[in-house]
Amino acid sequence: MHYTAKILTQKRNPFCKKMELRKSHFLLKSILLLIFLLLFVSVSYQISIPAKQDGFWYENRTPKVDSILIEAFFDPVCPDSRDAWPPLKQALQQYGSRVSLLVHPFPLPYHDNAFLTSRALHVVNKLNASATYKLLESFFDHQEEFYNKATFNLSRASVVEKVARFSTNAIGNSNYDVIKAGFTDYKTDQSTRFSFKYGCVKGVYGTPFFFVNGFPLPDAGSAVDYNGWRRVLDPLIHQQDTGRNDLLHFFL
Repeated sequence: MHYTAKILTQKRNPFCKKMELRKSHFLLKSILLLIFLLLFVSVSYQISIPAKQDGFWYENRTPKVDSILIEAFFDPVCPDSRDAWPPLKQALQQYGSRVSLLVHPFPLPYHDNAFLTSRALHVVNKLNASATYKLLESFFDHQEEFYNKATFNLSRASVVEKVARFSTNAIGNSNYDVIKAGFTDYKTDQSTRFSFKYGCVKGVYGTPFFFVNGFPLPDAGSAVDYNGWRRVLDPLIHQQDTGRNDLLHFFL
């Protein structure tokens, strides 16, 4: 009996060792995940709070109490962001003041000129807020001028000048010197960084990225077509209308 038990114990050993190894790996992964979460929370708390809310309101249309809020994170030189804009704009025209849009620039690190073009939006917005979306649409329409390959052989100073001149022409403003000076303004650099950090805090990892009333839409990084926006917004509008009718009937 003693000999048999010894054989069984020896046979179990490889299995036990595997179980112990798996437990060790699981414990190690758990510890690493905990460390990552602690670091993330620590970094999040260290981010300075900007004095002004990030983003650009579409048509300077700030939301009403009962309006639906869409937050869009766009990279001016991202093709998917470009493709996402026309159907979203169409939806905004359809719903009017019942839907508000706040666009946040989110410069993707693998697009060489994403930060500069995002900064250009902040520069122009500071000079003339009503021209910001005009510039964004111009970047979308002429993205190929700012792709990585198109500016590969240019110095950073040359690219800044190119973006400044493009921005000047896009908004129909002859004051090139003022716009170019905006690229040496610490505040526009800080604003662009805040835009990126805000996206990171919200969990944005690609563009386009959408939030509706604070909740993220699925399929981040892909354009939503017009019918897709109708499927999202129509039920919300219907709920609001139903709530108003119920309240009206209550007082009648």
